[in-house]
Amino acid sequence: MSKSKKRDPRSTSVARLTAAQGLYEMEITGASLDAILMDFLASRWKDQDALPDEDGEIAELAEPDKKKFGEIVKGVYENKKQIDEILAGALSEGHDLQKLDVLLRSMLRAAAYEMFFLTKVPVRVVINEYVDLAHAFYAENEPSLVNGVLDRIAKVVRGQELEN
Repeated sequence: MSKSKKRDPRSTSVARLTAAQGLYEMEITGASLDAILMDFLASRWKDQDALPDEDGEIAELAEPDKKKFGEIVKGVYENKKQIDEILAGALSEGHDLQKLDVLLRSMLRAAAYEMFFLTKVPVRVVINEYVDLAHAFYAENEPSLVNGVLDRIAKVVRGQELEN
């Protein structure tokens, strides 16, 4: 009997992180969608060494949910124009989507894609995951910006879900 590998509950969160990284890489380097998908899915997570956590304990990296990763990256790529229009409309006055940090813009695109196209994921989960992701990379106002933008989008596209 083969031993089945239990799914790590962190894999979806890691998929969101790697999707934002993949979108970032596409924008910075001009890498193609296929190159990003192949690189991340085929080799980036093989034989990863364990890393020490904040307490110095060795923590194994969770492998990303490859399906979720691919779904987000491909979805953002295919719907980028529509997603950017939505994000531009949700930004506060004085903010320009194209002037935001590339990683921040990548996070917002991934989150907006999930809100619009992956409606099985509860909207509060999407907001919390991407705000947490912003906290991992930014110490200033960026997590608040992510929260505000995603909250505005959620009220328009999934407002009934927020009321329940």
